[in-house]
Amino acid sequence: MRVSFVRKLAMASVLALSAGAVAQSGAMAGVTEAMLLNVPAGEWLSYGRDYAEQRYSPLKQVNEYNVDQLGLAWYADMDTARGQEATPLVHDGVLYVSTAWSMVKAYDAKTGKPLWSYDPKVPRETLVRTCCDAVNRGVALYGDKVFVAALDGRLLALDQKTGKLIWEKVTVPNQTDYTITGAPRIVKGRVLIGAAGSEYKARGYLSAYDPETGKEVWRFNTVPGNPAKGFGVEGLNKAAHEAAAKTWGKTKWWTLGGGGTVWDSITYDPETNLVLFGTGNAEPWNPAANGREGDSLYTSSIVAVNADTGQYAWHFQETPEDRWDFDSDQQITIADVMIGGEKRHVAMHAPKNGHVYVLDVKTGKFLSATPWVPVNWATAIDPVTGRPTINPEAQYEKTGKPFVSLPGAVGAHSWQPQSYSPKTGYLYIPTNLAAFPYMAAAGWKPTDIGFQTGLDGYAVAMPADAKVQEGAKAATTGQLVAWDVANRKPAWKVDLIGPSNGGVLSTAGNLVFQGTAAGEFVAYTANKGEKLWSFPAQTGIIAAPMTYAIDGEQYVAIMVGWGGVWDIATGVLANKAGTTRNISRLLVFKLGAKGQLPEAPPMNQMVLDPPPFTGTQAQATRGGQLYGRYCSVCHGDAAVSGGLNPDLRHSAIINSADALKAVVIGGQLHELGMVSFKSALKPADAEAIRMYLIKRANEDKALASR
Repeated sequence: MRVSFVRKLAMASVLALSAGAVAQSGAMAGVTEAMLLNVPAGEWLSYGRDYAEQRYSPLKQVNEYNVDQLGLAWYADMDTARGQEATPLVHDGVLYVSTAWSMVKAYDAKTGKPLWSYDPKVPRETLVRTCCDAVNRGVALYGDKVFVAALDGRLLALDQKTGKLIWEKVTVPNQTDYTITGAPRIVKGRVLIGAAGSEYKARGYLSAYDPETGKEVWRFNTVPGNPAKGFGVEGLNKAAHEAAAKTWGKTKWWTLGGGGTVWDSITYDPETNLVLFGTGNAEPWNPAANGREGDSLYTSSIVAVNADTGQYAWHFQETPEDRWDFDSDQQITIADVMIGGEKRHVAMHAPKNGHVYVLDVKTGKFLSATPWVPVNWATAIDPVTGRPTINPEAQYEKTGKPFVSLPGAVGAHSWQPQSYSPKTGYLYIPTNLAAFPYMAAAGWKPTDIGFQTGLDGYAVAMPADAKVQEGAKAATTGQLVAWDVANRKPAWKVDLIGPSNGGVLSTAGNLVFQGTAAGEFVAYTANKGEKLWSFPAQTGIIAAPMTYAIDGEQYVAIMVGWGGVWDIATGVLANKAGTTRNISRLLVFKLGAKGQLPEAPPMNQMVLDPPPFTGTQAQATRGGQLYGRYCSVCHGDAAVSGGLNPDLRHSAIINSADALKAVVIGGQLHELGMVSFKSALKPADAEAIRMYLIKRANEDKALASR
């Protein structure tokens, strides 16, 4: 969109003033605590830019009056074809970014010249314990080092100038059940990181490490350990874990780890010296699978600990009895907000469960919770305690019936970062409008490999029914929601074609930037949501943008590359926003630039040509149950893949029983991430899965021909 010449002239004085604000701050020895406390206007030094994780930039050279002149300044192709979720960081004229497989790259932030690259060589077999693609959300900067957490559980320190490895440390309890996809944070001279794995056999925690040596300074476990062994903690947090243990019932929760992993959100508040972090779902999802009873603390909660010691301060559980995978790991944003005529220092959180929570930072006191999407798992929120009233029908393990939840397991808000503008008072939330069906598995028992959720994925898989599929697609969409925090209502909404759109950036130029699953990078007015500019990225976007300035020029940067959980697990819904592909790139824009991307490669169009089904219905049913438990997380619901992982309906391997067994049982493709499942499956199970794939492929072929 173009704005009038007169309006541009009217902005000339504003631009002249802002040019000084965006000037480069000059050479610096390294990133200091003082800089993290007061981030230079032209730099982006941590995942959410500042400790408050507001993702708001004071830069305004690029603004609502000239954003239509934004053009591609430079781009860099990534050497990986997986989802890209990282936020770049910029310091002293250098841009640092991580890619899928936890690789790190440094560029001249002005010209795009590559400076160095580091590959931690993550074993591809790590995919078997990775719920949601081989992604990485970013690095941390402190002193003269770059810190990255590798997918296989290592924390690494690199030299900022050369990218050479200084030290590395395995931070996870084991490299069987845990992965790391989140960005480290720097708090008071320490490196903070957690881990993922609540669908496996993981016990959540947040740890702090010495940046010079990698030595662990403190650790807070989010789930109590074995009571017979003192809950697995010493000293400061024993009382907190004793209290939490009373909320798990009589089950031996520790045998499966318990979940509660801290896989993303970590926010430091200097005013209270507290670290606030979100925790993941309880494990297994289905409480009846191991007899889990009670709230299961401290899962699906916000927890606050002392930044110096890791000592428990307070918690607020957003989803007690979590059985829907309603993690609270979404970004926690801190701000001073006028509430009821009084300025309050608050934490704002929009987790998976569909409510915007506002809590007092110092005490954790509940102030409000308001649904911003349709919600059916809860019927009300207590206005005093914040505790939800759970819909009895949502307790699927008790009813024995399927339950289609709003929101679903991907969440009303997944990991994609939100942004808060103190200028508008709005919280900008990347929103999913997507349901999910739950059904308790009968006679479920844990195994040594794969998801440990206790669900029957086969019973609720998408049927080969055109009417059902079209109805599900029509009901599955996305939005960008500007939430008026003080008045607890939406200020504006932008409807999007599908879910799993990118994170958000807001700026003092009255702009909000977001990428979409349909492959469009868009700028809106922050106060009204008017679309002003867009750029075709040639690939779906799930990462969040950032902005920086060098020599008086403001740049806007974003990682693009379709992937993540929506692509790999949702079957026919994976391409709701359009037939997407992964083209992994870093795109950098500035005013007046005229750069262009090369022509996108053609999409591969594959024809279903399966062998005839020769098995029995009982065999196919058994294969479908096994596929739902062990295969669907990577190859898609009902054997329909997205764009990243192989669609097994098209694979030649289903033509041969021996070939499939060689992969599933023999681990023939382990170096590509497809490890052996022999600890859980027998040769007859592999053949049952093959029969299910053949049957489903023939059904889908027939559906397509109608």
